[in-house]
Amino acid sequence: MKEILNFINGEFIGSASGKTFENRNPVDNSLIGMVSEAGAVEVDKAVAAARAALHGPWGKLSVNERVNMLDAVAGEINRRFDDFLQAEVADTGKPIHLASHVDIPRGAANFKIFADTIKNAATESFSMTTPDGRTALSYAVRVPRGVIAVVCPWNLPLLLMTWKVGPALACGNTVVVKPSEETPSTATLLGEVMNKVGVPPGVYNVVHGFGPNSAGAFLTSHQGVNGITFTGETRTGTAIMKAGAEGIRPVSLELGGKNAAFVFADCDFGVAVDTVTRSVFENCGQVCLGTERVYVERPIFERFVAALKEKAEGMKPGRPADPDTKIGPLVSQEHRQKVLSYYRKAVEEGATVVTGGGIPDMPGELSAGAWVQPTIWTGLPETAAVVREEIFGPCCHIQPFDTEEEAIRMGNDTPYGLATSIYTQDLSRASRMAQRIEVGLCWINSWFLRDLRTAFGGSKQSGIGREGGVHSLEFYTELRNVMTKF
Repeated sequence: MKEILNFINGEFIGSASGKTFENRNPVDNSLIGMVSEAGAVEVDKAVAAARAALHGPWGKLSVNERVNMLDAVAGEINRRFDDFLQAEVADTGKPIHLASHVDIPRGAANFKIFADTIKNAATESFSMTTPDGRTALSYAVRVPRGVIAVVCPWNLPLLLMTWKVGPALACGNTVVVKPSEETPSTATLLGEVMNKVGVPPGVYNVVHGFGPNSAGAFLTSHQGVNGITFTGETRTGTAIMKAGAEGIRPVSLELGGKNAAFVFADCDFGVAVDTVTRSVFENCGQVCLGTERVYVERPIFERFVAALKEKAEGMKPGRPADPDTKIGPLVSQEHRQKVLSYYRKAVEEGATVVTGGGIPDMPGELSAGAWVQPTIWTGLPETAAVVREEIFGPCCHIQPFDTEEEAIRMGNDTPYGLATSIYTQDLSRASRMAQRIEVGLCWINSWFLRDLRTAFGGSKQSGIGREGGVHSLEFYTELRNVMTKF
């Protein structure tokens, strides 16, 4: 059985209280190990270590020296690829082919992409004539924000954690990471990598625990933290934003979504079906950018529903290492209960269950896992709970539409605004739709296609701020203006 400890000031430590909690594998509910729960004492130590590191060797490194160190971190993650893969798959239950092509490679790449970004980031400068006829040069320098609290989700644990830690460290900050209690392993393992490549103690710290009255609340309310970044549900983001307001500390939030896909009759039908299948069911629907609302132009509605049904019913659940496995379990029994409550609610509200709606029959010890069936509904009004509320499971509601205006109206009728995808051969229509759908990210005839140099984030209740490329620098640094008179 594994013992998963906090990582503070370069050392793995337990908690002063002795509190621990279970880490279970969602595939069969087997016990992976016990996790040490950080309390206020451990959070204080982690923040103090991070603050000391700002003024120690880390704060004295040049940009090139930092960049070289982050390149070494990426290299060590890749060298220990199998260790990270095993840890991620055990925590999440996702198929190995998915984690090995997305989670771990992107986790390493996030350090390299932001190392390259900070090397090439420009700032502004202006020359002006002063009232006495002399010259003044004004220029900007980027300085680290300080100690950054990184609060991570459980759906893509390593990828989304390093998406924040990478730019934070590249910019010269130090971090205290609070991974999800459901997926603590890879954040902890990264501590070994930091020590191996010589990242100074206190630069990267990890505290384990929960939200209220635990590590999450202690960290986000800590006045030694200079900025808070979080990916997760909107309700938790609201609590973190309130915590950040005390002390006027900035927050960067990527929150929930109820993302829509729009499928027009002139689409490449095969591309649309295959891509919507991915956007609805990949990672068992546990993707913030995933699709839960599908709007299909009426002439191809019945055909599309039948095609997506066939795809959903071909998604074989199974063990992560099985090459035939197409879909894994949900992350936990608790989350399964939430998703199943929506499956029941859809029926209560009068949905036509096209496929799924329950629990698959799994053999042997797999029957104890957090499995649900890929599910498709039709026939509900736009006011139904499963059409309006984020479920975060492998499910979608499909609705027909007749006009572009109708599709836009239904797509925007949500408090969320994270992502959308549009399937049409008419690029003029696609461009109009992209301008009018109220989201932070829009894909045309594709989904989850990412250039890491571009802006990433949501609008409305889906978040505040943007990450990616130079856009990350806006949160992880502060611009200081320097004026020199000659």
